[in-house]
Amino acid sequence: MAGEEKDPTAGLLPAVPLTLDGAYILHQMFRVRWSAWRALGASDQKSILDRATAMFTSMERNKEDPSALFSLLGHKGDLMAVHFRHTLDDLNRAELRLAHSRFHEFLEPTTSYVSVIELGLYEGSVKLYRELTAKRLQAGTAEWNREVEVELAKQRQSAQPRLWPEIPHRRYLCFYPMNKLRGESKNWYSQPIVERQSMMREHGMIGRHYAGRVIQIISGSIGFDDWEWGVDLFADDPLVFKKLVYEMRFDEASAVYGLFGAFYVGLQFSAAHLGTFLEGKTPDFA
Repeated sequence: MAGEEKDPTAGLLPAVPLTLDGAYILHQMFRVRWSAWRALGASDQKSILDRATAMFTSMERNKEDPSALFSLLGHKGDLMAVHFRHTLDDLNRAELRLAHSRFHEFLEPTTSYVSVIELGLYEGSVKLYRELTAKRLQAGTAEWNREVEVELAKQRQSAQPRLWPEIPHRRYLCFYPMNKLRGESKNWYSQPIVERQSMMREHGMIGRHYAGRVIQIISGSIGFDDWEWGVDLFADDPLVFKKLVYEMRFDEASAVYGLFGAFYVGLQFSAAHLGTFLEGKTPDFA
């Protein structure tokens, strides 16, 4: 942001933006033990498949706490299960339910990711912090905290559909974790909140250009997993992943401060077509 006039109030506002948090998410990536599966007799395969299909179908149909299956591309895995749940306890129950199924004997976990849907409130935070500072309230005091909670309650109510979504019914998914840079000369977390607000506004404007073509779900993972955020992109045209992520590389928030982990791309399919997947064929979406 060279050449821009510095905001004299930037250093007076709290550094940490407010967030709204919703559904917990677990991504599970597996390799299928194909040789062991093919070595089973037809009767055993059918018995295991029937039970696995019933299990995943019941998870898939639960609109409050949904799960979905994805056929992965590349060497990082064959199958990905994604679970949205209201609590970590619910995620644990989903994980254990799968782990104790006979089908799990033919799966080799490759990695996983735990996070919680997060809506960052940079714009609202800066506005609120300025209003409270103008009232001569001190950050962290009981009165300040009450004002913040009132605002969060309003925001939370209007954001319910985004905090507790169904898993988008789109054919393709791109998932990746990311961090913000903490380097020797550039450090996202040392920048004043108003400068981060400006960068995130620019970042968000790019995403809006893709409205209707991609559904983006951001989840926070600080304290939950090895990266700071997880990003899920859902679309019916996979090329949108390349175009969106590439375009975002050029905004300051990504070009200077973005660090990206491994990317996972998969095809969503109905649990009813698990048998097709296990036959080594591309499973249908519907």
